[in-house]
Amino acid sequence: MPFDYGIEKLEPAFDDRPVPYIAYGGHFPELTSNQLTQTFGAERAFIISGKTLSENTPALKRLEKVIGDTATKLVGTHIGIAPHTPWDQVIEITNEIRMAFTEGGEQISDKDVIITLGGGSPTDGAKVVAWALSNPSVTKPEDLEPYFSGSEGHDASKLPDPIVRVISIPTTLSGGEYQSIAGVTRPPPSDQKCLFKPPTRNPSVVILDPELTTTTPAKYWLSTGVRAIDHCVETLCSLQSNIKGDEAAERGLRQLVSALLRTKGDSQDLDARFESQMGVIQAMHAVGSGVPLGGSHAIGHQLGPLGVGHGETSCIMLPAVCKWNASKKANVERQAICRDVLIQSQEVRGLIEKSGKSVDDTDLGDILDLVIRALGMPRTLKEVGVGRDKLDALAKNTLTDPWSPTNPEPITTKEQVLEILEMVVE
Repeated sequence: MPFDYGIEKLEPAFDDRPVPYIAYGGHFPELTSNQLTQTFGAERAFIISGKTLSENTPALKRLEKVIGDTATKLVGTHIGIAPHTPWDQVIEITNEIRMAFTEGGEQISDKDVIITLGGGSPTDGAKVVAWALSNPSVTKPEDLEPYFSGSEGHDASKLPDPIVRVISIPTTLSGGEYQSIAGVTRPPPSDQKCLFKPPTRNPSVVILDPELTTTTPAKYWLSTGVRAIDHCVETLCSLQSNIKGDEAAERGLRQLVSALLRTKGDSQDLDARFESQMGVIQAMHAVGSGVPLGGSHAIGHQLGPLGVGHGETSCIMLPAVCKWNASKKANVERQAICRDVLIQSQEVRGLIEKSGKSVDDTDLGDILDLVIRALGMPRTLKEVGVGRDKLDALAKNTLTDPWSPTNPEPITTKEQVLEILEMVVE
């Protein structure tokens, strides 16, 4: 898909959901200022920016400068939120933004906007922060306890919806900016990743600028792209799939695999980067169709807090989970559909030929392994520093994840998780 910086566009990301809109066709500072002034009529803005992006590139300074030239007052910037969105940091940022928005006795209103600049952690954090800002009782880490999905007596509906809007400027492909659900990680020794499900209001607008993403280290860009592939594969391979989800997942797979391999070959290919960003929308469209995900996501959610990158969890777990499901004959027909989509790609056929295998002798797990290796991403737990001493706790935490029982072969015991993990230990 050719990318043109000369034509700015604002359009819905999805045809069946009111948010988010996507804005593209311009550079991210100007696109953001246009949203603040023209779409939201924003009076105040607060930025949550990734640490590496802020320190190693001029992106944050460019954004701050352009906002400074608008009628919107920039009331603060928070630099840095750790990977996997730590629980305590969410509260810290909530209190920081609440103070900035209410300085001088003013009230938080729908003219206040949070802008996220960076990867999945700032985005996930902002979604929970925006919800917490509407709930004055949430000021300490323990105040979040009743409100994550699966907590005892969980009923988030009793608290007000978010007032503040969120604009996300993603620099990775994890896709969290296209849904209100957010993952927040408990502090050690638990290290459990919990899902929060705020009402569907934020993020309200997603800014797409492929040139900005050239500042993203390749391992984050490509690995989070595999995360988006994971969304497509686990949706398409689900035994609870539907036509809408299947169609979106197939479109996403076609876009993502080709575009990521092209980006690996040429990191400055803006067309391929934009194609990847659009592929993420299809992946999240598939997820948003209501199809439950499976074991790769379940294990990946709990693997992340052990220091593994969000996208790297999919690089390691997705082929293994597919292989494991196939060994149980859990979703053979669904995997065949997914495989057929992938082998239509000339790039994928080239990888199979290069491996010395034939197309007929290559299953879905094999193909995913070849693609991930071609992208130069890790394929074992050893490569990301997770040893056998972590497996028991990892398996136990995986059983708390909502996607474990919805795997095509339901994952209900620690032994099943350990069986899968043994496939990727080293």
